[in-house]
Amino acid sequence: MTEIEKRMRELESIIEKANYEYHTLDTPNLSDRAYDLMVKELIDLEETYPWFKSAFSPTLKVGGVVLDKFNKVKHEKPMMSLANAFNDSELIEFDHRIGKEVTDFSYNMELKIDGLAINLTYQEGLLIRASTRGDGIIGEDVTENIKTIRSVPLQLSKPVSLEVRGEVFMPYSSFHKANEDRLKEGLELFKNARNAAAGTIRQLDTKVVRKRNLDMFCYTLVDPYKYGIHTQEGVLKYLTELGLKTNPNYQVVFSIDEVIEEIKRYDVLRKSLSYDTDGVVIKVNELDTYDQIGQTVKYPKWAIAYKFAPEEVVTTLNAITYQVGRTGVITPVAELEPVMISGSLVSRATLHNEDYIKALDIEINDQVIVRKAGEIIPEVVRPVLESRKNTKKIEMIKYCPSCDEPIVREDKEADWYCVNPACPAQHTGKLIHFASRVAMNIDTLGEKVVNQLYEANLVKDILDIYHLHEKKLLLLGLDRMGVKKVDNLLEAIEQSKSNTLDKLLFGLGIKHVGAKVAKLLLKKYPSFDLLKDASIEELQAIDDIGLAIAQSVHHFFNTEYASYLIEGFKRVGIKTYIEDTENKTPQLFKDKTFVLTGKMSSYTREEAQNIIETLGGKVSSSVSKKTDYVLAGTDAGSKLDKATALGVTVIDEETFKEMTHFE
Repeated sequence: MTEIEKRMRELESIIEKANYEYHTLDTPNLSDRAYDLMVKELIDLEETYPWFKSAFSPTLKVGGVVLDKFNKVKHEKPMMSLANAFNDSELIEFDHRIGKEVTDFSYNMELKIDGLAINLTYQEGLLIRASTRGDGIIGEDVTENIKTIRSVPLQLSKPVSLEVRGEVFMPYSSFHKANEDRLKEGLELFKNARNAAAGTIRQLDTKVVRKRNLDMFCYTLVDPYKYGIHTQEGVLKYLTELGLKTNPNYQVVFSIDEVIEEIKRYDVLRKSLSYDTDGVVIKVNELDTYDQIGQTVKYPKWAIAYKFAPEEVVTTLNAITYQVGRTGVITPVAELEPVMISGSLVSRATLHNEDYIKALDIEINDQVIVRKAGEIIPEVVRPVLESRKNTKKIEMIKYCPSCDEPIVREDKEADWYCVNPACPAQHTGKLIHFASRVAMNIDTLGEKVVNQLYEANLVKDILDIYHLHEKKLLLLGLDRMGVKKVDNLLEAIEQSKSNTLDKLLFGLGIKHVGAKVAKLLLKKYPSFDLLKDASIEELQAIDDIGLAIAQSVHHFFNTEYASYLIEGFKRVGIKTYIEDTENKTPQLFKDKTFVLTGKMSSYTREEAQNIIETLGGKVSSSVSKKTDYVLAGTDAGSKLDKATALGVTVIDEETFKEMTHFE
């Protein structure tokens, strides 16, 4: 190694150590000036001797890359969200549910950081990918932006391969500095730190990301058993050992009473912190219990997020306006004197429907109490009646604010609807929903672009989206539609054709059909043609599908519009059916749970798991009474002992081959 290369490696080591001490341990031992001089020296050496530059040099945190777009990333393990609790009784119910499944457990309590969930992938200790949560299954590759965050190590202290998850956030100091800069530039100010962090991560210019000084706390390790870790507390300690930043405000308690008591302390503590928090995450500490406790489609059952009581403020109700949703529902909106709530400026709040307004007994010009429901959605709580003067009664409108057609309210319905099929607001609402992240996830086709394309007569209907490639010249002629933006939009539209069918069904915006209902329907009727042929009675016979859902689905699929859409999807290459893989591969292990332990000579663990899942089974990481088989290789450890103690069937590799017909 030459003296130049040796000096570059030395500088890298010193700079990384300084980053760790400053951003992770919060105990800096190097002055800012000394740090800056070393970074400058390393940059100069890398520019002069680029062949010696490390692929994981800390100078990469300086930024300088301008990206064309963010590529999609599929998470190997879904990034699930958490169920919420808002009071003590809901926490006690959570504890009772856990107690029914397992005994002798404790809870790990952690502050819930109000930021953006990120998945980090390290290979042999080196950061190779960072991705957003997205819809939990597919996120976006934001590696270059994450590399600019100084608390995120490009290289771990050990050469391990792993996935770790955490929250990227913007500290208050960075938030205020970013708004000062935006004020000088005449730009609209960020409303809160969370939105600022989310917007920053999606910047294409990494220099902008670096300038805004984001931070990250890590809190979850994917498949911790691989590293000999069996508690959530152990996960946090292991992540810290690797050089990853974890929030120091966590603790283990042994009863729900202690949880409730400690939440009071956290509620006081959070007000002195330098970043946003919106609650406390309570997780069962013993990881080995997770499979037994289980999970729903959306949430793990072994964890819950307690949300702090929302801040309430008083402001003036200046007026009422009305929004038209994609289903035609008319929603009254309170136009408020702008006021800060939980770190963001609020000027509007939903009033839900006419009955809600009457129940609240609010009037225009009232002083009203406003809060954020779940710290997210602003809502009017009640009027301050003792301050009422010079107010005006609220009268429900009679005509749609978008198309000026009469609105109607059905018996037993709380909402008023516009039933005009040509209503522009409904058309744009349906298009926005179809392209949204939770539906077809068409990147860059957000609300502003949808409205722009609608007004330009380029997109009036869902199928028009899939013919935009024929109108590229017209797209390029629109304001703020450059070549890159148009190319990215068209590529995202093309990629959306490969989405799963439940995403497409949900994206159609059928009344009462959410993401979960879409999956339930397709499990029984795995194609749009089959759904069209199903009667209301047959649909209602599906578990968790009630009469209202069945009627709505039946009505939609028996309209000319549905037939037009289905044929149109087929023409543009979008599948309207799920391929019947069960006919190709026998489901020998349907509803069976396997646990793998020890080393196998014929398969890797991943290969064995793929075989099991292809044959309809699932693989768990721990042995419980619900385990059907333990596949034991050589050097099998404690899992084999536990299986024997519980009377679970243990099979070896040869037996597994015979069962699967893989010779």
